[in-house]
Amino acid sequence: MTTVLPAIGVSGYDRFVGRWSRLYVPALLAAAKIAAGQRVLDVATGTGEAALAAGSCVGPSGVVLGVDISLAMLDAARAKAADGPIRVIAMDGQALACWDRAFDAVICQLGLMLFPNVRQGLEEFGRVLRPGGRVGVCVWSAPERVPMFGFLKEALLRHEPAQRNVLEQPYSLADAHRLAGLLTAAGFRDVSVAREVREIAYESFEEYWEPVEAGAGRSGQIYLGLPEAARSAVRDEVRERLSHFESGGRLEMEAEALIASGTR
Repeated sequence: MTTVLPAIGVSGYDRFVGRWSRLYVPALLAAAKIAAGQRVLDVATGTGEAALAAGSCVGPSGVVLGVDISLAMLDAARAKAADGPIRVIAMDGQALACWDRAFDAVICQLGLMLFPNVRQGLEEFGRVLRPGGRVGVCVWSAPERVPMFGFLKEALLRHEPAQRNVLEQPYSLADAHRLAGLLTAAGFRDVSVAREVREIAYESFEEYWEPVEAGAGRSGQIYLGLPEAARSAVRDEVRERLSHFESGGRLEMEAEALIASGTR
C-alpha cells in the first residue's frame, strides 16, 4: 500500500525519489528472476519504472500488471506504459484483487516499507504467486546510508516532530535480519537479502533541491507546509550537511538499499 500523493508531489517524484529508485531496478528484477513469457505483478508500482523494466524482460509473450492506490501515480505510470505488455490498475497491495497463484513473480520497488501491515502484504504476495514463483522487494537502508533523503528527514523532524512516524517509515525495514524474517514468516523459502549501493552526481545543490521545492514525495509535502522561516532553516541545514559530498560544485552521493527475495 502506498500513500496517495497530490499531483504536485508526483510532478517531482521522478526527479527526486525516482532518480534513485530506478538504479536498483535491474538488481530487483534479477533477484526475482524475471524472464521472458512470465506473468509479473508489480505492487506499489508508483510511476511505473520497475513495471516498464519488467515489461522489457517478459517481452510480448508475457504480462506485467502494475498496481498502486495512488491515482496520480498511476496516471504517470499509464502514460509511460502506453506501448508494451503492461497494464496499470488501482489496487491495495494488502488486499490484492487477483486470483490465487496467478503470477510467476511479484516485485515491489520501494513500497513495502510504507505498508501499514507488512506481514499482511507479504502474505498477499505469496497468495497470488504460483508454487515456485519468486518475490523480490527493494527497501531503503538506514537513514545514514541514504543521506540525500535521511538528512532531509532529520532536518524536517526538528520543525515537525509530530510527523516522526511518516518521516521515519521509509526506513522501517532497514534491518536486513528483520526483513528476511518477515519473508520467512509469510511462507517464503530460500530467502536472501542483499545490500546494493548506487551513486548519483548532481550538478549543483540547486539541482538536488528543486524537486523538494516542488513538493516531491512525503518529505516535499511536509516541507511545503512549513512557515517560510522554517523552510529556509531546513534548506540551509541540508545544504550544510550535503556539502561534505561536494566536489567542484557537484554533489556526488551514494545510497544503500536492501533487496530481499524468496521462493513461494
